Amino acid sequence: QVQLVESGGGSVQAGGSLRLSCAASGRTWSNLIMGWFRQAPGKEREFVGTIGWSSGRTNYADSVKGRFVIYRDNAKNTVYLQMNSLKPEDTAVYYCGGSTDWSTSPANFGSWGRGTQVTVSS
Repeated sequence: QVQLVESGGGSVQAGGSLRLSCAASGRTWSNLIMGWFRQAPGKEREFVGTIGWSSGRTNYADSVKGRFVIYRDNAKNTVYLQMNSLKPEDTAVYYCGGSTDWSTSPANFGSWGRGTQVTVSS
């Protein structure tokens, strides 16, 4: 299974941008789907978006559509989450995970990283 490590979190003012990275420690496979999820204190893990590792096909939550972009660098075994026009409600710990199916449910993903904190202030 793929081992994942998130990085790139930090504190930013509303309207700012931040890029998160999800680095895989080993090789990936063609039908792997990488997902970004986020979790605020006391809340359930929430879907952000997914990307097909091989195809580059993407899917986004309505709450981030038009603001966030997911892309990958296969040579670096890394998936990125570019976050623009950030809002205070985007504040959460952001996680990446892997799946073999297109899904918006965190229950269908595994190999979670430890997460990276994103804080957006007004």
